[in-house]
Amino acid sequence: MSITRRDFIARGLAAGGGALLQVCACSATQNADSSQPGKARGQSTPSYLELERNGTFQKRIDQAYSMMENCELCPHRCGVNRRRGQRGLCEATDAVTVHSHNPHFGEEIPLVGRRGSGTIFFSHCNLRCVFCQNWPIAHEGRGRRISDEQLAGRMLDLQRMGCHNINVVTPTHYMPNILNATRLAMQQGLRLPLCYNTGGYERAEVIQLLDGIVDLYLPDLKFMDGAYAKEFAFTHAADYPEQAKPAIAEMHRQVGDLRTDADGIALSGLMIRHLVMPNEVAGTREFVHWVAQNLSTSTYVNIMAQYRVEHQAFDHPLISRAITPAEFVQAMDWAREAGLTNLDQRSASQANVFRRRM
Repeated sequence: MSITRRDFIARGLAAGGGALLQVCACSATQNADSSQPGKARGQSTPSYLELERNGTFQKRIDQAYSMMENCELCPHRCGVNRRRGQRGLCEATDAVTVHSHNPHFGEEIPLVGRRGSGTIFFSHCNLRCVFCQNWPIAHEGRGRRISDEQLAGRMLDLQRMGCHNINVVTPTHYMPNILNATRLAMQQGLRLPLCYNTGGYERAEVIQLLDGIVDLYLPDLKFMDGAYAKEFAFTHAADYPEQAKPAIAEMHRQVGDLRTDADGIALSGLMIRHLVMPNEVAGTREFVHWVAQNLSTSTYVNIMAQYRVEHQAFDHPLISRAITPAEFVQAMDWAREAGLTNLDQRSASQANVFRRRM
């Protein structure tokens, strides 16, 4: 059985965020790449170990924290001093707030494998979309304030549970805390790759700080038209496409296309999510052509059919309905026409189901 991210969040909220999901995961089926040294079957060597060996990890952490003093971590660059407890536009201070940490089986197959992706769901968000499925966390900030040392402990918990990676969800506004916690956990034996799971509203200059720390990037590319980003994000991120595209290009420069081990488990690389929305609001056709022309046709792309009318989407006529099967099939056809060859298997299967019903 598999569960969606929406179901995972709902169960976590009902259980206070502490329940461990006892579900079976599909085995990973991506092509293995065993040609890389240190990447034997079932084994991975996170890149942050090398950064520690050459003595630059702590310098990156210090640089990241300095960006909180006149906050410029995300494109809003709201300029508040979060080191002194001031709240940014994201509603976060300098203390990290975590909603839950658990093995997650609703992520992409290469992340999930057999033992789950070790997800840590952070509270608050620099977008806060009106259709957010996780609005109690992103909008209301439900969660518990913890120290960086406690965050490191949660990472080690996930490793002890057998997770394949540490998957930090909505990390942008807590990036310095995450880097510090990763180093603290590494000093206590953390050896899992770090997956940076972001809504895509990033500064490329900030993403450069993560070079050699993050092994797996999992960004959304939500909107190709800034007018829709302004309308459908509470933070009115009209420059979303202009910021997200160079940031994602920088991610790809750092880690390249997805690489997996002999069991199909993700080791490093870029995986992009794109949510198909009604009335072509997300700009799916433009999205797939941008990926093909600016990244690689073998980029792992998950075109998602899971749009639901959530939170305040009912108040916006363009997005106040679910997508139709025809809209999703068209989106997948556009991806193939653009030449994309590494589409998420579950999305491809869903499109085939829709196609047979049309």
